[in-house]
Order: sequence, then structure tokens, then C-alpha cells
Amino acid sequence: MRRFSADYLEETRRGMWDHSRAALAPLELEDRELILDVGCGTGELSAVLSEETDGTVVGVDRDRQLLEETTVPTVRADATDLPFESGIADLVVCQALLINLPDPSRAIAEFVRCSTDLVAAIEPDNSAVTVESTVPLERELATRARTHYIQGVNTDVTLGTVPELLRSHGRPDREVTDIHTRRYDHVRTIEPPYDRRAVEAAKRKATGSRIAQQRETLLAGGMGPDEYDTFRSSWREMGRSIVDDMQNGTYRRTETIPFYVTVGKIKRTERRSS
Repeated sequence: MRRFSADYLEETRRGMWDHSRAALAPLELEDRELILDVGCGTGELSAVLSEETDGTVVGVDRDRQLLEETTVPTVRADATDLPFESGIADLVVCQALLINLPDPSRAIAEFVRCSTDLVAAIEPDNSAVTVESTVPLERELATRARTHYIQGVNTDVTLGTVPELLRSHGRPDREVTDIHTRRYDHVRTIEPPYDRRAVEAAKRKATGSRIAQQRETLLAGGMGPDEYDTFRSSWREMGRSIVDDMQNGTYRRTETIPFYVTVGKIKRTERRSS
């Protein structure tokens, strides 16, 4: 499983549900008694779920440090081996978890086992991310970086909608039925006045620090060593342009990440005797 820092999760998930929560309607949150938010990280989704339900939300993650950032009760556990009895919750959900698992089907099997009513996965398709920027180089370089990253990473970060994954993990005593998917676009905008996080992100681009952290993945994705050096130099040049434009108050950037909310209903079935 790929692991991330608290700062990274806060940066990438911040404000995801600030403007619209309509895509969460199929989770029927007002009717929930116990929700497991698996792979909760620093608890951004957990906090939203808590606001939308009178029931209990429990965050589950294997990283002890991330769990310390959450605002809900937590359990430290692996998504593929949940330490709960079968049918303990009436909703088991994750956000941007399956894209980081080498075998997401193992986690889905645990979701189905632990739920009595709904299972849900909120996953992005990173191949469809778009970037618009007032710095001309940014769109081109972001696209190149994303292409090589997707090819080099060892999990499917383009997963997006997962109806077949849910459907194929029913159990002898329960089926996953009534599966449907709703798209939600997470739009992240940087514009004046710039907050601290935006300024720090621009400085990181100017130093090329994050691209340096991704070097091995980009090389695994087909970027040659010399190409990488040239690319990082261009990335840093782009970052310096962003910093300059921020000082002038002219920099604007919009990134759109498509997420897909896939929900399935647990249908109890009778075991057939042989």
C-alpha cells in the first residue's frame, strides 16, 4: 500500500466537499447508525460524514500518525484485514483508498463482510485530471508529469468508477446489488489573495522538491534520466514564474479532479443446503 504524509493528504483533500455534497446523497447518511471510513487518513471525509449523520463515524487507517489528526473515534487497522465482526456497520466507505492498494479487491471483500446495508467507494480517475493556469508551461508540464507517473506507479490511480469490483465480491450469504455511480468534480483553485499553502506549493515547484521525490516513479514510467533532468529544470523555471506572478497578484490556477462515488446495496441471501 502506498503511504502519504499528513501534509500531503491535507493539501490534496482540503475543501473537497465544501461546495456541494449532493454526490454523497446515495450514501443516505441521515439514516446511518455506524459508518466505517476505511483508509481515512487525516479524516477529511470522516469529518464530513459526521456532519451529515446523527450516527457514529469510525475512522480506520493503518498509519498511527495520520489517525492522530482525525476528529472522530478511530481504529488502527489494515483495509484488507478489518478487525470487526461481520455486519457491524450499515455503511462502509472509502475515499481515494483503492487507487493506492496493489489488490483493491481484498479491501472490497472486507467492506462487504462488515456491512449490513451499503458499501461505497469514492475514487478518482487521475488520467482525467485537467489543469488550467496563467503560467503557460504549467499545463504542459503537469500533463507530462501525470502521464509518466501513472505509467510508473505500482497501483491503478486511474481506477475511478468501480461497479464491477463491488459486484464481483458478494458472499454466499449476501450479494451486492443496486450498484450505481455518480461523478463529483473536485475543483481546486488558486487565486489572489494567496493562502500559506498556495505560497508554499509554489516554492516547492521553484525548487523542484516534489518532482525530485517522484524521480524513480517517473523513470519507471518511461522518462529517461536525461529527459528527467531537463524536465525538472523546466519545472523549476515554471515554479519561479509562478512565484513571480504571485508577487504581482496575477497567478491563477484551476485543477479539476474527477471522483466517482460508487455505491452498492447489500442483499441478504439464504444459504443453500447441499
